[in-house]
Amino acid sequence: MIEAANIFEGKSFELGSGVLKHPSSWRHLYNPWKPSWGEPYEEQISRMLAAIFDANKAAQGKDAIVVSHQLPIWILRSAIEGRSMLHDPRKRECTLASVTSVHFDDDGMISGTSYTEPAKHLLPQK
Repeated sequence: MIEAANIFEGKSFELGSGVLKHPSSWRHLYNPWKPSWGEPYEEQISRMLAAIFDANKAAQGKDAIVVSHQLPIWILRSAIEGRSMLHDPRKRECTLASVTSVHFDDDGMISGTSYTEPAKHLLPQK
């Protein structure tokens, strides 16, 4: 899976030194529901759902691994768990080397999610 398209890709997104201090960037920040700066959340959800359903079908009852970036994983998980797409990126439960699992029932429908951080001990202390 690939990261969501984003005009701020590769740029620092901080108040002091990042793109937010440049007024030319502000025109891309008018709609956090879409989001106006990149791939709409609904498109991310559709793309991610298609990938995980394809992976589940190909796995034929076994486990499948799909690797992606933080935003598409968080948006998919939020959709499955019934949360708003509008969120504070600093509060996503999706860290480096974390594992978000999507579970399927016997009918091939999504039955839930789970989250774990097997490499938590490698993360910087806050």
